Amino acid sequence: MGFRPYVWRLACEMQLNGLVCNDAAGVAILVEGSRDNIDRFTRRLPVEIPVLARVQNISWIDAVPEHTHIDFVIAENGGGELTTMIGQDASVCTACLTELFNPSARRYHYAFINCTHCGPRYTLTHKLPYDRINTSMASFPLCPACEEEYRNPGNRRFHAEATACPDCGPQMQLLDQNGFLIGCTDPIAQTLQRLKAGQIIAIKGLGGFHLACDALNQDAVERLRARKLRDEKPFAIMVANTLSIAEYVEISEAEKALLQSSERPVVLLRKKADSSGFFSALAPELAWLGVLLPYTPIHWLLFHQAAGLPTDIAWIDEKQSLMLVMTSANPCDEPLVFHNVEAIQRLSGIADAFLLHNRDIVVPCDDSIMRMGVAKIPQFIRRARGYTPLCIRLARTTPAVLALGGYLKNTICVTRGNEAYVSQHIGSLNNPASCNMLIDVTAHLLDILQVSPEIIAHDLHPDYFSTRYAQQLSDEWGVPLIGVQHHHAHFAAVVAEHHIITPMLGLALDGMGMGCDGTAWGGELLRLANGQFSRLGSLMPLPLPGADKAATEPWRMAAAVLFQMGRSEEIATRFTKQTAAKQLHLLLKRGTHCPMTSSMGRWIDAAAALLGICEVMSHEGQAAMQLESLAEQTGDVAALVDGYVLHEDGRLDLFPLLARLADEKNIYFGAALFHATLSDALAHWLRRAAEIENIYQVALTGGCFLNHVLTRQLTQLLEKSNIRVLTACQVPPNDGGLSLGQAWIAMHKLTCEV
Repeated sequence: MGFRPYVWRLACEMQLNGLVCNDAAGVAILVEGSRDNIDRFTRRLPVEIPVLARVQNISWIDAVPEHTHIDFVIAENGGGELTTMIGQDASVCTACLTELFNPSARRYHYAFINCTHCGPRYTLTHKLPYDRINTSMASFPLCPACEEEYRNPGNRRFHAEATACPDCGPQMQLLDQNGFLIGCTDPIAQTLQRLKAGQIIAIKGLGGFHLACDALNQDAVERLRARKLRDEKPFAIMVANTLSIAEYVEISEAEKALLQSSERPVVLLRKKADSSGFFSALAPELAWLGVLLPYTPIHWLLFHQAAGLPTDIAWIDEKQSLMLVMTSANPCDEPLVFHNVEAIQRLSGIADAFLLHNRDIVVPCDDSIMRMGVAKIPQFIRRARGYTPLCIRLARTTPAVLALGGYLKNTICVTRGNEAYVSQHIGSLNNPASCNMLIDVTAHLLDILQVSPEIIAHDLHPDYFSTRYAQQLSDEWGVPLIGVQHHHAHFAAVVAEHHIITPMLGLALDGMGMGCDGTAWGGELLRLANGQFSRLGSLMPLPLPGADKAATEPWRMAAAVLFQMGRSEEIATRFTKQTAAKQLHLLLKRGTHCPMTSSMGRWIDAAAALLGICEVMSHEGQAAMQLESLAEQTGDVAALVDGYVLHEDGRLDLFPLLARLADEKNIYFGAALFHATLSDALAHWLRRAAEIENIYQVALTGGCFLNHVLTRQLTQLLEKSNIRVLTACQVPPNDGGLSLGQAWIAMHKLTCEV
């Protein structure tokens, strides 16, 4: 990250002698000189650090050196037990962009330009220490010119392990749909020409492949949907800068800063009212559009080509017309494609051509996805490239834990001392490829951290692959297992990152997770103290007609609500497109294949189907996202005063609200009414619990709190009642954060037993 050269330059400026070197614990610095100069050095050191560096703590010791140094040098690495980590991947810095677009520069138009301030780190590293020989750049020996830069502490490429140039580094190739080389002198120019002609191109990036097409070519977008079997799930688009998209979406200064950060996540931006039709093929029926900016030299070269090859850097801040769909290259819910041969095999029939290079990706890492949450705090939807493997600091040091997450949106977590390392997004463990990726990511993260777990945590559900794999590792290593209830883990993830040690209330709302009684939970009011939880209440249970089918067919949940309200005769007449609708009341009456659930996600599905918004989902969370989008477009409305019942046993009953929605013809108003009444009901529920338990802080967690409207309205109501609200900030509130919560609970168990 350029930290040692930074120290060297600062020490030389302060006329200090001594040395700086890396060791296992971080960076060791010895400075000799006048007290005034040393004091100036110590003041400036932590505040002028390189952009990618993270200083966790500084310890100063007055010492007498063994001998006097005559200058300041960068010494060889030290040894010791490893406590440092590989850096995260970072977008191209301004200095490298200036070179990239300068025709007289040695690296003009070189697609792998980088320095100590930017470029790949985590995704090309096999093991620590982070030296070139331990990365996929080991097969590219440095030419004399690059070697000189690499050895010069005054150069920004001093020990930039991924540095290269056209003479010694990786190269690009363009292949056709069958994997044969396309003869062309400029793969970038040819790729852009094909994109403009409506083709779908697989482009190799930092952590894997994207499937790209012209976002303004609706036919190309529809063909990409058809080939990828992605009927309505939204696509993200890449634009050159925020000015290029400002005509169509609302962008706050905080969102602009997030888009332009070195992490370069996909950021959800609210569509402007008059632009919804413009992006109808990209994010159908949604109020938000996912946008990201270029972060690799290859991305920038495509936009540079489209801009007419300007010879200065000023164009990157000017409005550009090129807009590209950039979606993860993975067939139908499988993991991200990241090997060249694998890309040609798995993406055959999807991509019309492949823009490849010969620098291997060691660790696949998808794009991170974020949105600006309540109080302008960024919220993760998916935590991956740019943020992995940044550690999450914990409140105390404990023995090492491996937590293997859940089933959907799987991540793993490894703890080391007082640090928690949450892996990149792995995905749903519903196919062998994803399960194998879980195995590979676990082995890699444990290896680079040099950690031997003392306990393994997993979800309570016995049929999850992550649970079975936890048992396998426990048997192999002879370490104990701990099963963690799904919503307890959601709750604990928030507690872990906020360093909470006092009792808290938690509201966990999501799709489903196995409860301690073996039933499907998902709308839970919890209390957490000393690592243990108690269930204070839940949503009124609903039957799931057809069991697992009900999780993807909201009309079934609406039918269950109608049945519970004594309106079974409406099921067949409301849902005429569903062949099973005529007989579903019989299934509900008999109670067969109708397990009960307290899931908030299923209540939301029922509301969406009763309003006629979504009967069958083509992707997870579609009904909830469409309901939220309609409410966002409508604005706040008054809650239905008698829209819910709070029972003495702690259960929250939303049947009155859904009875009202069943008769509502205006879907916009109905969506807004649902959110307003639900927020009011949840606030009432939490206020009563706060008074009973004398606890006035609450964690809002679970996938339902990705709903911006619900989170905003509920937070406002709670804060008016002087209840402190905490949410997930460093991990997603959905199942992508489960592993952190599992790890925290396992750490607490180990600590209590010691």
